[in-house]
Amino acid sequence: MQKPISRRQHAFTDYSYVPLVASAPDLVGFTQEKAATTLCHVLSGTVLLSSLFTRAEWGPLRVMPYKAHLVIDTLGGLTALSAPWVFGFAQNKKARTTFLVMGVFGLVAGLLSRPEEMPK
Repeated sequence: MQKPISRRQHAFTDYSYVPLVASAPDLVGFTQEKAATTLCHVLSGTVLLSSLFTRAEWGPLRVMPYKAHLVIDTLGGLTALSAPWVFGFAQNKKARTTFLVMGVFGLVAGLLSRPEEMPK
């Protein structure tokens, strides 16, 4: 199966994900959930760092292979999907739903992006 998301399109998903996830506790209204709020900052920071260091047109420091970046995105998606139960905030509907959306987004970005490394 040909994966539909190009490396350039993937950059848009990453650089859109970072500010949305970082600000999600305020935007959605679950800042009282400290674990969820902290995890939003960790996940958005991880995506930002991996984007900055990825060997791609949009990565200014270009030291990490793009395929490794896709693995990090997929793991971030799995983390977000399981976080409400693992970190104990599943009873908070706003936080839980936000993390489920973040998780699906991360999995789609990680699993449906073409794993083509940037030519040297």
